[in-house]
Amino acid sequence: MKILKLLSVFVFAFFLTSCLSIKVSSDYDSKTDFSQYKTFAFYKKGIDKVEISSLDKKRILAAVEQELFAKGYTKSETPDVLVNIFTKAQQKISIHQNGFYNRWQPWYYGPDFRTHISKYTEGTLFIDIIDAHKKELTWQGIGSGALASTGNVVKKEAKIKEFVFEIMKNYPPIK
Repeated sequence: MKILKLLSVFVFAFFLTSCLSIKVSSDYDSKTDFSQYKTFAFYKKGIDKVEISSLDKKRILAAVEQELFAKGYTKSETPDVLVNIFTKAQQKISIHQNGFYNRWQPWYYGPDFRTHISKYTEGTLFIDIIDAHKKELTWQGIGSGALASTGNVVKKEAKIKEFVFEIMKNYPPIK
């Protein structure tokens, strides 16, 4: 019986984390030689249009900057690429039902089907890499997942860094 309870907790935790993980995809121009890019700057016109708090904007840009520095890029007034971001968010409801719990009551022993309902905000972050000379989009990374609550700054910063890290793992693309 204890094994069954432990198994049910593990299964529920697995489903909860798998539903709330970050889903990442990317697209790129296959004709682009990404090895030629060494410098970057942020595309101010595009970033100014992003409708999120200036604090979150700073957090995202700092995380992108950190990832690009780690890839050997340097910031420049005359960059090879411009980096733009775009965000969107929507409310989601997650419903999980399982029958892995066994429950003893004086009149009944058997599976206890529990329904777990949770509301969360799913955010999507787009990171665009634009060839500064051609003014063309060469790479786009997209990450979607549950956002941290607005009340906990440490969790929020960690979630933003995680989003950016997961998205930027695919840049530059491996052909």
